[in-house]
Amino acid sequence: MSEDQNSLILTEIRRLTAAVERLAGPPPAINDWTAADCFVWAPARLQLQPVARPNRVALRLIRGVDHVRDILHENTLRFAEGFAANNVLLWGARGMGKSSLVKAVHEDVRRATGISLKLVEVHREDISTLPVLLDLIKGAPDRVIVFCDDLSFDHDDTAYKSLKAALDGGVEGRPDNVLFYATSNRRHLLPRNMMENEQSTAINPSEAVEEKVSLSDRFGLWLGFHKCSQDDYLLMIDGYADYFKLSMDRGQMHHEALEWATTRGARSGRVAWQYIQDLAGRQRITLDQA
Repeated sequence: MSEDQNSLILTEIRRLTAAVERLAGPPPAINDWTAADCFVWAPARLQLQPVARPNRVALRLIRGVDHVRDILHENTLRFAEGFAANNVLLWGARGMGKSSLVKAVHEDVRRATGISLKLVEVHREDISTLPVLLDLIKGAPDRVIVFCDDLSFDHDDTAYKSLKAALDGGVEGRPDNVLFYATSNRRHLLPRNMMENEQSTAINPSEAVEEKVSLSDRFGLWLGFHKCSQDDYLLMIDGYADYFKLSMDRGQMHHEALEWATTRGARSGRVAWQYIQDLAGRQRITLDQA
């Protein structure tokens, strides 16, 4: 390839790059905490991406978990007001509203108090970058909840060490304006078969899994979520139906909702919401505008 051809190719690459950058616009400021109330951590760009319309439901629509809801709300309120609060692990049955509760409590406390409380979501695969994130957050003017949804670790996964260090704070200590909330289907964040395998092959079985199991001990609050009863499931259905003003005979609605749950082999908040979405679609109702 001649020098002239190389030059033409480089010129075309620069032109295309400039065009893409113009279309994308300027990147959001890393520490622009006024941009939103919720952010997603993007470690590849070292940016906190503002979320204009967070995916969440109103706190009053989350039913069947009243006890853990009140504990999480009180813990969050204390943190927002500048008092001592604990890191929280929400664990248990799938679809029972663990992540929904975190987002709903954050919004409820923020609105009720008028305090600028931020929520930063960290994806599971980005746990190893927590030290970088904390370095950015410690200078924030607001109090920040760092949230990781569906947290768990596999046999050869070492990312848990970054979380462990972040929870403990290390020599410098965890920033006073940061709290960790995480959800998981596992109480100890590690599959039981993995724990048993390490115990059976280790020289000292009692120490083989101690480091990984002790990770959950770094959370001061463990909030358990269990499969809901039929009554709780129908209360969820009624709550959604009343909130979105869905018109149907309540007995028929309950019959359909129970049949819906039977076909999915479970009763949960997620299954209730899926039925409500189907019902609203049949009635040509847009839920976010109801």
